[in-house]
Amino acid sequence: MRVNVTLQCTETGDRNYITTKNKRNHPERLELKKYSPRLKRYTLHRETK
Repeated sequence: MRVNVTLQCTETGDRNYITTKNKRNHPERLELKKYSPRLKRYTLHRETK
């Protein structure tokens, strides 16, 4: 049930991270505060297709 998802920065649009999630337990889109190397600070990253 675990699938790979890509996390995209909401401010720059860069796809910086790949992680996994369980679709059965968390069907909604994943949102995490992650480090953005271009901006050199932590920003919100959302799950993309």
